Amino acid sequence: MNPASPAQQGASPRLILVVEDEPTVLGFLCEILEDEGFTTHACERADQAWAFLQKRAADVAMLLTDITMPGTLNGASLSNLCHEHWPWIPILVMSGFETPESSGVCYPVSFIRKPWTIGQILDCVEGALQSAQG
Repeated sequence: MNPASPAQQGASPRLILVVEDEPTVLGFLCEILEDEGFTTHACERADQAWAFLQKRAADVAMLLTDITMPGTLNGASLSNLCHEHWPWIPILVMSGFETPESSGVCYPVSFIRKPWTIGQILDCVEGALQSAQG
């Protein structure tokens, strides 16, 4: 049985789990999102993000992940696991090389192609959060 969604538990819906293997991009993403009032948790590998989700999924408002990264899991596998366990968490996938379909994402996700602008990534984050609410 899945734990209750953040809305059911009254958790703040502002934590974004950011998964990106390039440290500069990861830091930049977190800075952009924090400037917009979000709280972020940064992971350089999907494996780390999976461990975080297993402990704190009820606190996560969104998963923002790159597709291609080292480790046991890539962003596509992480997206699939996240949706299977916590289907209320919106997922935004980014890549400069693949699409969700070509990488093996099995569920509907939002997608942004790299390179993106600050305005584009913020629009995609807001769009994914809004689509999950309604």
